[in-house]
Amino acid sequence: MTTAPTTTLPAAALQPLPSGFAKGRQSLHQIAFFAIAPKRYQETGRLGLRYTGTGFGTPVFGLGEQIRVEDNRIVRQRGDDVRSAPVTTLREACNFLEIPYREEWFDRFHDPLSPVGADIALDVDPAVARALRAWQEFARAVLEGARQPGGLDDDVTELQLWPEHFDQAFEMGSEGLGRRASYGASPGDDHHEEPYLYVAPWLRTERSDPFWNDPSFAGASLPYGELLRSDRPEELALDFFSRGFSLLAG
Repeated sequence: MTTAPTTTLPAAALQPLPSGFAKGRQSLHQIAFFAIAPKRYQETGRLGLRYTGTGFGTPVFGLGEQIRVEDNRIVRQRGDDVRSAPVTTLREACNFLEIPYREEWFDRFHDPLSPVGADIALDVDPAVARALRAWQEFARAVLEGARQPGGLDDDVTELQLWPEHFDQAFEMGSEGLGRRASYGASPGDDHHEEPYLYVAPWLRTERSDPFWNDPSFAGASLPYGELLRSDRPEELALDFFSRGFSLLAG
């Protein structure tokens, strides 16, 4: 049976989440979806974001430009010129990035994020931003470790942070053989108060195996609390992804 190999990449140490994490995460998600991703899409025709090492944002594009969020500030870097502005409202964020605020800026999202409004104050506690950054660093490490193909037909995509769900994810497995799935790490959503890892098969799976445990989608999830309680959360995460990969491959 084919399994995904493990990794030696270091991951951030997970800590208990600060008060107000869900609210701050929602505000940062709004900035990612309605300001940073549209800016990249306007400039490059692509919309995927990345964990940047100091937060989240775009890959470098154009003439050495990158947009990112660090703590509760939006940073715009062009070569050696670095400017920043506090996270306040979506309109102010778009003005800073020199793009118009649009609630509909890409017409092919299956489930776009609902906007809070252009002029609603976005509250981001720096402690929440740091906790999100630690989660994204942990996620990057374990996902990069899990995304190595175990066979020639596994067809692995690059790791991206998708703005509509604010999750880091990649796809792996042969679609023709019914093995393809998304492997990802969400910072939380309407159905999950805390962050979680997930395996989401493209085709319906046999739910009799307890691994496929998530009630909100047809797949498996590993919650933040379980990772936090583990002495070896990296290994637990990699075992989780490997288990999903093996079940689909088998």
